[in-house]
Formats: sequence, C-alpha cells, structure tokens
Amino acid sequence: MFLPFFLELKSAQVPVTLREYLTLIEAMKEGVADFDVEAFYYLARAALVKDERFIDRFDRVFAHVFRGVVGQGDASGEASGPVDLPEEWLRRLADRHLSEEEKALVESLGGFDTLMETLRQRLSEQKERHQGGNKWIGTGGTSPFGAGGYNPEGVRIAQKESRHRKAVKVWDERHFRNLDDTVELGTRNIKVALKRLRRWVRDGAAEELDLDGTIRSTAEHGWLDIQTRPERRNRVKLLMFFDIGGSMDDHVKVAEELFSAARSEFRQLEYFYFHNCLYEGVWKDNLRRRATVIPTDEVLRTYGPDYKVVFVGDAAMSPYEISMAGGSVEHWNREPGAVWLDRVTGHFRKWAWLNPLPESQWGYTQSIAMIRQLFAGKMYPLTLGGLEAAAKELSR
Repeated sequence: MFLPFFLELKSAQVPVTLREYLTLIEAMKEGVADFDVEAFYYLARAALVKDERFIDRFDRVFAHVFRGVVGQGDASGEASGPVDLPEEWLRRLADRHLSEEEKALVESLGGFDTLMETLRQRLSEQKERHQGGNKWIGTGGTSPFGAGGYNPEGVRIAQKESRHRKAVKVWDERHFRNLDDTVELGTRNIKVALKRLRRWVRDGAAEELDLDGTIRSTAEHGWLDIQTRPERRNRVKLLMFFDIGGSMDDHVKVAEELFSAARSEFRQLEYFYFHNCLYEGVWKDNLRRRATVIPTDEVLRTYGPDYKVVFVGDAAMSPYEISMAGGSVEHWNREPGAVWLDRVTGHFRKWAWLNPLPESQWGYTQSIAMIRQLFAGKMYPLTLGGLEAAAKELSR
C-alpha cells in the first residue's frame, strides 16, 4: 500500500531510494508506528527525507496520498466516501493537542466521545458534498466538521489554516513549508545555506579539549595526559554591499534576514550600502548617508583581495545608471557605474550578486542583463538554492 506513496515522492523530485523505502517497510513490520498516523508521518519523513529542503515537498505528497486516512474530502470540500477512523488514534491526538482547559470546554459542550461518535456517524452516512449547512461535513457552515465555517467545538478537515483557533485537530498542518529550495529565505534557512561558505581553522590559545589527543597521549604515557588545542574559527572574510531604497523597499524583509544571518555566522564581516548601482561613494548609516559617505576607492584599498564579495540588489534601474557618466538618479556621477563594478571584480578574487527578484523575471529588465554580464554570470536568486549556489561559487 506504500508503493504509490514512494512513486509520488519520486514524481515530486524528492530524492528517495529503494533502500530507504525498504527501511520504512521494515520499520512498519516491526510495529514502530502502529495505529498512530502522526507517528507514521515522522517515521516516513525520517526514513525517506535526507535533506530538509525537501520536507515541504514530502509534506505535500504525504497530505495528498494519505488524505483519505487522516481526513475527509479534498481542499474543495468534495466528499470521497466513508473513512474508518480508529478511536485510539483520535484519543491519542486529543491527549496530545488539547490543554486541560480545552478538554474541559469540550466536555462541557458534549464531550470528546460525543464529538467523535458523531463524526463517525456522519462519515458513514454522508454521500455527497455539502456547503453552508449545520450538520454534514462540508464548507462554510456551522457544522462541527469541515472547513471555512464556525463552530465552538469541531474537527477541521482539509483547510489550509486556522480561522477561529477552535479546531480539535488540524489535519493538514505543514510545519516546514518554507524549506523548499525554491522559496524565499528566512533567517534560519539562510544560516543553513551559509554553512557552505565556512572555512574552519584552529586559531588562538589552546583552550579546547582535544579528546583524541588526550586518549592517544594517555595511552602512550600510562597516565591521564590532558591535551588541548585552539578553538576552530571560521576564517572566511565577507564584504557585503546592499542596495537600499527605491524598488528595494519591496525586499527589505529578506535583505534584513540575510544581513542578520550573515552577522551571526561570520566574525569577519563588513558591509556598505549603495543605491541602484555602485559609484564613487558608499555609506554604513542610512540616516547619515549624505554626511558620512565613504569613498569606494578607500574601500578597495582597505579590504584585500581575499575578501569574498556579495552584492544584494534587484539590479532594476535605468541602463544609463550603469553605462553613462551622469546617469545616476541621485547625483552627477563622473564615471559610469560599470566602471566601479569592474574595479570591484578586478580587485577581489571571488564575488557574487544575489537578486531578490524571481529568476523568471530577470529577462524583462535590461539592467539585470547588464549587471549579470559585468559579474560574469554570477547572479543568483535570493532563494535557498540560489544562496547555496552562490556560496559554492565563492568557496571555489
């Protein structure tokens, strides 16, 4: 019965193998997740998903394949026939998800037994879709069972999210829907992707216990000989340039998340702001950007070629801002932005451009094509997959 589940995971491009599928079957034969759909979900995820970026796809396939087991109907509320819901499953789920106050409220309204018995009866009797009613399983009504309606005590079935926060059981909850490598990032996801950009060395005072060295030295000398070693530190030096203002106002949140994650991951991080394209001056404080401009030449003299350079911006601007002197929308630039970008890529060995716009939209903007050419094609979307590709490029 699990073979269609395995094949649908393969169709959804979740990289599962036959060995992992057989591991799941073996676990089921040993009774690891008997009569507990939530335990089976976690068992299947642990056995079949090797990379957290695929958890969202796994969740979607799981909800589709086993919808008839854990709920009634599809997202549209279409009935699909009677479903046998073991009482033990329902009781375990109630014990796990309800607080004592909520249990007391359910009892005061008729009790969990009454609710589940009624659900069982409705599942066996209902033959068609219902909407807007107060009895059958359906949508938009006051029945205790279904989606899109209201009842002070109920079982939510096939609804994307809670509306009144009163359901006894959420059947279709997906906890990891933001981990797919095609979606925009959150701070935690960015930290995961930035791990590719680490280069560990042991530096500083010998303050960390060297367990292997201690065991080896103790065996050689015949007494406890504690060995220490320097702590591992990430020696990557990162220099970031953030486009600020204008069309980037639509991407402030993801830029802030990237900045926050980078600051926590890299001790040697420097950053500057620019607007649209890099010119002769950058700044570190947007509130004082007119008074405290830092010459770009000074930045190039201060930071050596060993720094990894990352530009963050949508690259959406007038082509003249890149190609012409005086093309800037804010001031009269004596040299085109392309000249300054050439100086950056000529000075530093490793660089990349992260673009928060979806990659499918890049072809509609001439300036994006110009920036990509200046960066030798090293422009990546600001998604988990794009950030990992950029980190891989910077680590070569």
